[in-house]
Amino acid sequence: MGRVIAIANQKGGVGKTTTAVNLAASLAAAERRVLAVDADPQGNLTSGLGRKVRESRPSLYEALIEQQPIAELVVVTDLEHLALVPSDRNLTGAEVELVPLMAREFRMREALAPVTGQYDYVVVDCPPSLGLLTVNALAAADSVLIPLQCEYYALEGVSELSATLERVKQALNPNLEIEGVLLTMVDERTNLTQQVIAEVREHFKDQVFETQVPRSIRLAEAPSFGKPAILYDIRSKGAEAYLQLAQELLAQGQMALFSP
Repeated sequence: MGRVIAIANQKGGVGKTTTAVNLAASLAAAERRVLAVDADPQGNLTSGLGRKVRESRPSLYEALIEQQPIAELVVVTDLEHLALVPSDRNLTGAEVELVPLMAREFRMREALAPVTGQYDYVVVDCPPSLGLLTVNALAAADSVLIPLQCEYYALEGVSELSATLERVKQALNPNLEIEGVLLTMVDERTNLTQQVIAEVREHFKDQVFETQVPRSIRLAEAPSFGKPAILYDIRSKGAEAYLQLAQELLAQGQMALFSP
């Protein structure tokens, strides 16, 4: 079975979607079969992979609300081993429409179950909230990856996220683990950044990835071209960081990054 990783933090602007796009692409570049799932109504994962369209088409909304098979919603990307379940603005209504439904927290788990075995990794990009879409992702996930921006308020809200993870683990998904905490937008030239890094590593200890994602203009530019960093500029520091993160993730699973 594929490993389902939810990328979550209720704080906006910490690099969730950037991480989802580039980690999924880096794993796919290592010839792992990856399914990226856009669970954010803003659809930034979809546009970041160059698959945003003007016309209406089925998206994750249809899987959650109408229980349309995920396999019918998957679209291809520019990377051979990377597929996408897109999002669109209809998903905004899913938060409300899920409320009266039976087993509402398990809709995503049920939707993903038939296809998870076809992939090595399923990467779910969560919205910047702790609503039903995020809870669905956490209930479906094997683990959660938490991006943290290197700024003064880095740990603000993390206690709330930790409490939510604990509630989900107790009530919905006892096997949920923390995959790791990823430091993003790192600028090691500043004393503040060094202080935040030290504080985060003190708080989370060995749950913090060794990889740190630097501030990178090329990384910020890539989504406007609908490409992950490795396709936009593979020599950029941002692309190198996410390739390193993929290698670290695969090493945790005792898998070599590139097959011999």
